[in-house]
Amino acid sequence: MKTKSSAKKRFRVRPGGTVKSGMAFKRHILTKKTTKNKRQLRGTRNINASDVTSVYRMMPTA
Repeated sequence: MKTKSSAKKRFRVRPGGTVKSGMAFKRHILTKKTTKNKRQLRGTRNINASDVTSVYRMMPTA
């Protein structure tokens, strides 16, 4: 089975089995967003536990 290209670009599986991704809503139309909001969108986050199974289906070799 192949890995979905979109999932390959967006997710990384950590050694403990958790999945990390970048934050959404940080790409464009940033002028109307507050500085606090943009600052809190920095970095990465863990995917919710309910979504991990679908990410593993998209990335069978991870």
